[in-house]
Amino acid sequence: MNDYTALLEAAREAKANAYAPYSGFHVGAALLAKGAVYTGCNVENASYGGCICAERTACVKAVSAGERDFLAIAISADTPLCTPCGICRQFLTEFGDMDVIMENEGGEPVVLRLSDLLPAAFSMDGR
Repeated sequence: MNDYTALLEAAREAKANAYAPYSGFHVGAALLAKGAVYTGCNVENASYGGCICAERTACVKAVSAGERDFLAIAISADTPLCTPCGICRQFLTEFGDMDVIMENEGGEPVVLRLSDLLPAAFSMDGR
């Protein structure tokens, strides 16, 4: 198993930038691509459909920088073991299977595969 301590720390740092005046629930994500680490935080909006999760923020930043090959994503939230929401799981699946790192009550990494969180995902290639 990989040591994702630094990636989880990057997610914690990104969480500090979250804009969550409605829910008060702050989330940070750090996406590991072959070329770099891309961070994101959740950004809420009075028009709830305009909100974006930390995981998708990180992914959009990576894709806009030309990255397409993701190895892992770490998530830090106000509660332990915060998994990506359904839309984030589907969004990330577009770029293949990867490790999903969350933190337990002690702040230590817990690693699952994206395919375990979203079995039988909808995709172009039938993954």
